Amino acid sequence: MKAFNRQVIQDFRATGGKMTGPMAGRKLMLLTTTGKRSGQAQTVVLGYGKEGNRHVIIASANGAPDHPSWYRNLVANPEVIVEVGPETFKARARTANAQERDQLKGLIPFYEQEQRKTSRQIPLVILEPL
Repeated sequence: MKAFNRQVIQDFRATGGKMTGPMAGRKLMLLTTTGKRSGQAQTVVLGYGKEGNRHVIIASANGAPDHPSWYRNLVANPEVIVEVGPETFKARARTANAQERDQLKGLIPFYEQEQRKTSRQIPLVILEPL
């Protein structure tokens, strides 16, 4: 999976986010966090929703019992880099409160499906441009 993600990241950057092949037509972003322990930049590929100038993502890890490492990284250091299409910008990440989650989860078509896979509350994360 790591090799697949590395290839997707490379393709995303080479095409300005216009994915081809099996990823064609998907609404994807690259999120770069700072490693909680390593201090190194770490980039992941995520689906997203958008409301105004804010982007919304979920920390599902495909329904795993634990939060993904990228989520733990942004909790420790909420300043992130977002790449959407050809645009790259810095953002501040924060976990949505219960009311925001209820309002925004509809922006992520697969949120409920992912939530059914796990007993933990999947965090919905709001990315606000800096």
